[in-house]
Amino acid sequence: MIFLTVGKQLPFDRLVEAVDQWAAKNGTEVVAQVGKGKYIPKHIRYYDFCSPEEMESYFFQAELIVSHAGMGTIIDTVVRKKPIIVLPREKRYGEHRNNHQVDTARSLARMGLVTVAYSEDKLIESIEAGVQASDVTISEYASDDLLSTVYNLINK
Repeated sequence: MIFLTVGKQLPFDRLVEAVDQWAAKNGTEVVAQVGKGKYIPKHIRYYDFCSPEEMESYFFQAELIVSHAGMGTIIDTVVRKKPIIVLPREKRYGEHRNNHQVDTARSLARMGLVTVAYSEDKLIESIEAGVQASDVTISEYASDDLLSTVYNLINK
């Protein structure tokens, strides 16, 4: 099963439509959290929003996560050692106020944490090629060193 999530804040019709069109030609089950977008999926099981418990269940069941390049989703995926393909939201399409997701995706790809698709065609190629989970591990909790550094910065 593939789990598609666009995050909790904004819809991402370009991503949802690309995966929905791929699903029309493929027998793989896709479950999606799509937000309140204008595009209505026809070939995937979707929900506008999922509870934290539902999200956890879908992350657990999924063989692959497909997502926007939001840090919450990426961290949740990497902590669970699941493969993830991200399609960053782009300012030029009106999907976000700036291109921080492109920058985030590029940096995390260099670290080996995500597979990035910069277009719908590349997204489909990546889904069909399959991706492996990163060997890089991170904790869902901040390290003592990080907490100490932040504490010291705040209390200067």
